[in-house]
Formats: sequence, structure tokens, C-alpha cells
Amino acid sequence: MFESLAQRLQSVFSRLGRRTALTESDVDEALREIRTALLTADVHLSVVKKLTADIKARAVGEKVIESVRPDQQVAKIVYDELVRLLGGQPGTISPPNDGGIPIRWSASGPTVILMAGLQGSGKTTTCAKLARYLKSKGHRPLLVAADMQRPAAVEQLKVLGASLEIPVHWEESGRPPKICERAVAKATADGNDVVILDTAGRLHVDRELMDEVRDIAARTKPHEVLLVLDSMTGQDAVNSAKVFDESLPLTGVVLTKLDGDTRGGAALSVLSVTGKPVRFVGTGEKTEALEPFHPDRMASRILGMGDVVSLVERAQEAMKQEEVEKAAEKLFAGSFTMDDMLQQFEQVERMGPLKDWLGMIPGMAPALEGQEVDEKGIKRAKAVIQSMTAEERRKPDVLDAGRRRRIARGSGTSLDEVNRLIKGYKQMKLMMKQLRSDGGMMGKMADRRMRKMKEEQIREMRRQGVKLTEMDWAPEGEP
Repeated sequence: MFESLAQRLQSVFSRLGRRTALTESDVDEALREIRTALLTADVHLSVVKKLTADIKARAVGEKVIESVRPDQQVAKIVYDELVRLLGGQPGTISPPNDGGIPIRWSASGPTVILMAGLQGSGKTTTCAKLARYLKSKGHRPLLVAADMQRPAAVEQLKVLGASLEIPVHWEESGRPPKICERAVAKATADGNDVVILDTAGRLHVDRELMDEVRDIAARTKPHEVLLVLDSMTGQDAVNSAKVFDESLPLTGVVLTKLDGDTRGGAALSVLSVTGKPVRFVGTGEKTEALEPFHPDRMASRILGMGDVVSLVERAQEAMKQEEVEKAAEKLFAGSFTMDDMLQQFEQVERMGPLKDWLGMIPGMAPALEGQEVDEKGIKRAKAVIQSMTAEERRKPDVLDAGRRRRIARGSGTSLDEVNRLIKGYKQMKLMMKQLRSDGGMMGKMADRRMRKMKEEQIREMRRQGVKLTEMDWAPEGEP
């Protein structure tokens, strides 16, 4: 996400990096390019004007720090103003996602979350994603299928709920306001602490839609009214938010399809234009591709600085600690098999789209601009391993030319791909063997550790008055 904007801003900072001092003309030139970059990214004009004015006010009046390069100083100012624009406080670090959840909770009874939006914004899928996220944090959500207009909307939510093992309240027919009212009563009786209402969307904002959603809000008294917006629509998304906010007591926004929006205009504009904070962002099609919105982390991504905290959180969620430790032990012991490699591929897949989390690595976002990331490479590698027999996975040395051709046909890949995977596996095993050897890095580390233990043991024996013979090894430098 934000690849185009990140690349343009990095280009501005790069040119400033060649300056020995920062002048007002340098700032003006940089601001013109920043303004162009933001407008190209489909950021609202009023937002661009305010942001660049705030940056200039700080940059011109800022004392140049001798130990900091001009580009770094401007980058820090732009970062702070982006954080402020996105609803954060510069200088603070957002907590891990396993901490507070950005939801206003009910003091008693179930917390009701009304999801509104236009048709095609990904609202139903977002309801399921939010339910999955809350369930992973220990809550007991109930999904409510209240979209009686779109064909198969109820069935879609039922299928998503079943796949996530989350209950779904649905009715064959009836008015959505009454359906939602009965669903909240059911949640109270069944002990569900969160109710997520999937309301109907339309192709256009119309009076019928607004009247229905207002009626649902009046009957269920939601604690949160979240507007689901498709970030790919840019300024149209912001305009829709303004119209909804005039008719509904919105408490926040969920931006979907942010992984496909390289510009980022909606994310940067929505809070400033509507006054409503972004609560969550959708970063992919899978149900786990929803994350809380953190202004500081998003500003870091926009500037191409990566987002290591979110990357670590995603890895922790996708990879079980016991499995990682077990794989590491096998790798070190030399018993790592193709089955273990397959398991590692599956864990990487659970982290989401490859390009998305690669972009969280500092400095990678600009480098990925315009580059094709082979998202299907892992799937092909998995297919190769899955086409092997149990014996071949345990003992890849038996894979002769005939077996490799069979695996290539069975996996739908080429013989070259099969050979590359096997070669990579063997090289990894060889490298670990060299590291384990006496002359290798791990061997030397182990030898030093044993020597240190021996030294401590000898010294302790001497302190206790134990007489040592000539055969006893003495620490270096002692008689």
C-alpha cells in the first residue's frame, strides 16, 4: 500500500539529503513536490493545503540540528504532521494489537456494532473479519444478517460464520430493523458480548437506505456505528462518508482494500474531512486480513519507513511459538525434512500477501514500486512437496531424474522448479552442517561455552581447597 506516494516522498527527501543546510527556498521546493505527490495520491485538496502549510510553518521555523541531515529533519516533520493528520499524537508509540481494541464497549449487556456502507464496499466480508478479530481476543460475537436487499447476502454471511465457527442470526424474511432488534435480544439471552449488524448497502446513497439504517440504530442503540469505505474509490469514499455522517451518528470508519490502493488518498483525507477516526483497515481478501488502525504506523508506511511492529504482530499471529522452536531444533540437529519445510511455507502464507508484509520492512516499500512479487511461488513450492511420497519427503536423496519428472507432472510445475527447490533444501542442510561442525560458527560457539564452563568449574574447586593434579586442565594464564 502507498507505494507510489512513498516513492515520491522518498525522492523529495533524497534530493534534500544533498544539501548541507536547509534554506527557506529548499523548503518551498520540497513542499511543491510534496503537494504534487499528495494530489496525485488523490488526497483531498483542503487536506493537502493544511498539511503543507503546517509542514512549512514547522520546517521554516525549525532550528537546523547539526548532527541531523536536512532530509532527515524534513522527513521527521512530515512524519509528525502525517501522524497528527491521521488522528495520532506525534511522539507516542501505539500499543501492540494484543492490547486495547479500538471499540467503545458497553458497560452492561452486549456491545452492538452497526456496520453501514455502500454496496460493493466489502461490508459483509468486513463484518466477518471483525467478528474473527474480536473472537481471537476472547470475545463471543454474534453476526446478524440484516441485508435483505442484496441477493445471497444472508447466505454469504452464513457461510463466513460457519467457516469461522461464529454464530449468525438470520431470518427468511422480515424487516431489517425488527430482525436486528430480535438479534440483540437473542445475544443477551445466549451470552454473546458483541453483536455485529450487517446492514444493507445500495449502489447510491438514497433516502430509503438512510431511513432503514436510522430505524435500525433507533431500535438497537448501537455503541459503535462504523462506516465501511472502499479505499480504492478515493475521493468518492470521502464524499460518501460526509453524506452518511449527516444522517447517522457515525463513530468511526473501516477502510477496505487498502492493500490494493497504492495512492492512499482516502486514508489521509477521511478524518480531516469527516472528523471521524479510522478504526480498522482491511489489507486483503482473507478473513484474517483486518487490523486496527494506528496513525504512527500508517505514517511510517506512507513514508516508506516500513512497519516492523505490525510485521512482528502478524508473524506472531501466523506462527505458533512451539512450531517455530521445534523447526529450529530440527534444523540445528540436522533432522529437518521436506515436511518441515512445507509447514514453514504454510506459516508464511498465513501472514497474508507477500508484497503486503514485505512492504512493512523498512526501505522495502519504495523498492517494491512497480515490481512484480511472485505471490504464487510459495503455492508452487508447496505443490512440489505435496507431490512427493512420504519416503521422498524424509529422504530427498532418493529423488533421481525419473522421480523428479513425476513430481513436476504431479505438481503442475516445471522440472527446473523441482530441481531448484531440492537444491535449495540441500544447500540449507549443508550450511547448517557446516555451522554445526567443529570449525564452524556454532561449533566454535559451543567450544567457547564448554571452555567457559570448565574454567568456572576449576575455579570453584580451587576456592573449595580441592587439590588439582597435573592432568587437570587449567584456565589460560594460570599455572
